[in-house]
Amino acid sequence: MFEHKNLSRAEARDVMLNIADGMYNDAQLSAFMTVFLMRSITTDELTGFRDAILERRLPVDFDNVKAIDIVGTGGDGKNTFNISTATCFVVAGAGEKVIKHGNYGASSVSGASNVLEHHGVKFTADVDRLRRSLDESGVCYLHAPFFSPALKSVAGVRKSLGVRTFFNMLGPLVNPVRPRHQLLGVYNLKLMRLYSYIAQNEGTACTIVHSLDGYDEISLTSPFKVSDTEGQRIFTPEELGYTTHSQHEIYGGDTVAEAAGIFDRVLSGTSNAAQRDCVTANAAFALVTLDPSQSLAEARSRVEESIDSGRALAAFRKFTELNSL
Repeated sequence: MFEHKNLSRAEARDVMLNIADGMYNDAQLSAFMTVFLMRSITTDELTGFRDAILERRLPVDFDNVKAIDIVGTGGDGKNTFNISTATCFVVAGAGEKVIKHGNYGASSVSGASNVLEHHGVKFTADVDRLRRSLDESGVCYLHAPFFSPALKSVAGVRKSLGVRTFFNMLGPLVNPVRPRHQLLGVYNLKLMRLYSYIAQNEGTACTIVHSLDGYDEISLTSPFKVSDTEGQRIFTPEELGYTTHSQHEIYGGDTVAEAAGIFDRVLSGTSNAAQRDCVTANAAFALVTLDPSQSLAEARSRVEESIDSGRALAAFRKFTELNSL
């Protein structure tokens, strides 16, 4: 790789299996990850890494329940509050099921696992507990290191590096349940093309979003691009009935506690307009991914009602109750 050569899909798979087995020290792992900061990852490399992680994963079977994973790659350097995690509970409050795969923040202050743990959530790999959480709150959360040895092996190195690595790209591809619907935020358009290709090959109903000012979600701070089974489109916030907000309005703060405070205010309906709007916009696209027969306006109405009725907050409270035992 230092000679500017690419790995084949089989070679990438073998390397990732060795990572899962703890065969490399931290210096070797760091050097390996750094290569991909200097050049783009290939489709063969990404799929080979994914193949290995899924091969070694702890499988979780929910009998093909209709559910969506809502996830961003992270690594956009924007340090927002936990938009995709809040979106999960708004979607659950609208009556849908969410199977979220997430982790601690590696290149941001507060990842999904950070904000949930801050609220007393204890992560589990117990399938019965996960299924009960899904059935009763509408959301189950799969803490990535519990299900994928490779992700556990590199956690310390990723945190020490403190920058985006190719593991940010892998997270959305290795949900152990492998739900057939996904809302996926990416930090650049090259990744959008890569994920679109993989989703097409996998037959996944995947909506991929990227805000053109660099966010890995619909931030409403600029026009944003959406790629799904219908093709690719660019939207402005105004087209969807929103206003364009400023970046500082959705900043997540400098601590997990600050990010968690914004998260709480969004679900309780007391956040600022920018924070609420970016969550409802993402949630609306999630609902349309699950049921393309509804319009975005109809979906937006459903997610606004999820917050205003208190059902989004009730879903989160039920989730924390079930997952803090």
